[in-house]
Parts: sequence; C-alpha cells; structure tokens
Amino acid sequence: MDNIRVLLVDDHILFREGLASLISSQPDMEIVGEAGDGLEAVVKALELKPDLILMDVQMPGLDGGEATRKITAQLPDTTVVMLTVQDDEEVFFQAIQQGAQGYLLKNIRSRDMIAMLRRTLEGEAAIDPAMSGELIEEFRRLQERVPLQRNHAEPPTRREKEILSCIARGDTNQEIADSLSISIHTVKSHVRNILSKLNAENRWEAAEIAERNKWLIE
Repeated sequence: MDNIRVLLVDDHILFREGLASLISSQPDMEIVGEAGDGLEAVVKALELKPDLILMDVQMPGLDGGEATRKITAQLPDTTVVMLTVQDDEEVFFQAIQQGAQGYLLKNIRSRDMIAMLRRTLEGEAAIDPAMSGELIEEFRRLQERVPLQRNHAEPPTRREKEILSCIARGDTNQEIADSLSISIHTVKSHVRNILSKLNAENRWEAAEIAERNKWLIE
C-alpha cells in the first residue's frame, strides 16, 4: 500500500518542524512538501497532489481558509484538515464551508491527532472535541428548520451502491479500490459524497441506511 502523502502548511517554522517529525515517524505517512503561507500552499498542492494537507488557519497573505477553498475546488480527492489555536465558532464553520474535512486545535495530543487523521482519510470528519458542542448545536438548529429525513435520502448511484456494499462487508478503502479496479483517491471521494448524500455521520451508519433501503448489491 502506498504511503499517505502529506503537505504541511504553517507560517511558524518550529511548529511545522515538530509536526513534520511526528508525521514522518508514522510507518504509513510521508511528508512530500511544506509551505509557509496560503499562496505557497495552493501552488504546492497543485504540483504535488497530496492525499492530506494539514493547514494552519491564520497566515500572512492568503489565509488557510481561502487556500483550502482554492485547493479543494481543483483537487476534490485531497483531504484538508485545519490546525488552529482558535476555538472560534465562526472560523470553524467557515472552514468547513470552504472545504475542510477537519478542524483540530493545536493543543491536541499527538496520538489523538494521528488517530483522527486516519479516520478522516477513511471518509469521516476530524472535529476537535472542543468544537463538537458547537457542531451539535448547529445541527439542532438546522433540524428545527428542516427536519432530517434519512429514510427518504436521495438514492445512491450504481457505483455508490457498490461501495456501500463493500463497506457493509467490512472492506477497507484499499480493498474497495482493488475490488472495483479504481484508485483509492476515487474511493475516498465517493465515501465523502455518500456520507453527505445520506446525512450519515460515518461509513458504518451509511451502510446501515443502505441496508435499510435495500440498496446493497449482493
């Protein structure tokens, strides 16, 4: 299996060096590039096409949020996780709207961050526990305005049904890619779309919804 290719973006060199050391110590991850501001991040992301970008929020020039918007618009298979010192609700929701798949505070323990990054690469969101309360509250507000109707979710496409069937069997992203003869990046993109379409919190819940609606393929 290929290593997870990571791009680090932060204007503080000391923090970036520490993060690079942590990521490089993982047996399945490698640093393919570093950037000190948002503009450099966009240029390097388009050049290197990493699997994962760890993006600082506040940087000189182009900030992390705008850089994320530009990157995800052109590289939908790249996962961006924001790293910040701010537990600011407005910044948090703006980052998600701009395409970030996660939002983690920089005071997180290293082992917790690595675990959350791995789950993010499986298609789940990496949300710092400190911000989860804000997310739940926003979800409640949305639910009051538009009740969630999971039993009436938009039916998945044929390919999405195939992927859901693989998930229901317990297959990993790599196993799904091998089984369907597609790239693992395409699998990750499909998983993200499936979670969004079915309003599912994770891949297992999506598989349950698919089974309930008889979408799984034998």
